[in-house]
Amino acid sequence: MRRKLRFAKEMSGDSKDSLYRAFVLERHGMSGHRPAMQISFSSIVVFAVAVCASVSADEAKSEKLFNGKDTSGWKNPYEWGNVEVVDGEIHLTADKKFFLVTEEKFSDFVFEGEVHLPDGKANSGFMFRCHVEPNKVYGYQAEVDGSDRRWSGGLYDEGRRGWLWPSKSGRTKEESALAHEKKSQAHFQKEEVAGALKRNGWNHYKITCKGNSIKIEVNGVVTTEYKDDTDAEGYLGIQHHGEKGQTYRFRNLKVRKL
Repeated sequence: MRRKLRFAKEMSGDSKDSLYRAFVLERHGMSGHRPAMQISFSSIVVFAVAVCASVSADEAKSEKLFNGKDTSGWKNPYEWGNVEVVDGEIHLTADKKFFLVTEEKFSDFVFEGEVHLPDGKANSGFMFRCHVEPNKVYGYQAEVDGSDRRWSGGLYDEGRRGWLWPSKSGRTKEESALAHEKKSQAHFQKEEVAGALKRNGWNHYKITCKGNSIKIEVNGVVTTEYKDDTDAEGYLGIQHHGEKGQTYRFRNLKVRKL
């Protein structure tokens, strides 16, 4: 029982939030159904079990994009770049930028994965709803920033408009995105957002796309909430930024269609 309660506390999501709000209202006598003092331990148990069931249902709908053994379902559209599977991880090594992408396209989804950056100069990203051509991948990218700039979880339009969130003069090609340059820059200066990435450890990314809404989370921190109509469907991918001899590691890649 203690494990269920602890698990419920650690999880996040719309279902859990709704249940938790209802529980709090009842605890403080604001539900309109019964006095606050009548709250029982059994109610707490029901709350915990309901949360666990909700989370389990979402997990059951998720599809593994990587089986931990080989790169079935993935392809390298480049003439360069080395891809290996090592101890349940995908390792990307190269001397110039390339992307490993899915063979399947996705439209509305929750895309999750973990990335571990190499020591030294490093940069990576998770591509989504992207376009694939021989030796070229472009489109939406969730930034993995290993520099002191600390823009991890930002939204970058690879090969097209540049930075959308945060936007920056000289790095953003779309005028409408520059309208929120000051606001977006301030957002990434917040301690929680700037420090979301663990530079020397594994990092969990969660990308939610539904219609024109894009949400990016890094280790549970919401870094981007953006609306854009450019792409409604495309491939998913992972990036090697091109640092010579560096190896980028990925694991636990999965998707849940919405």
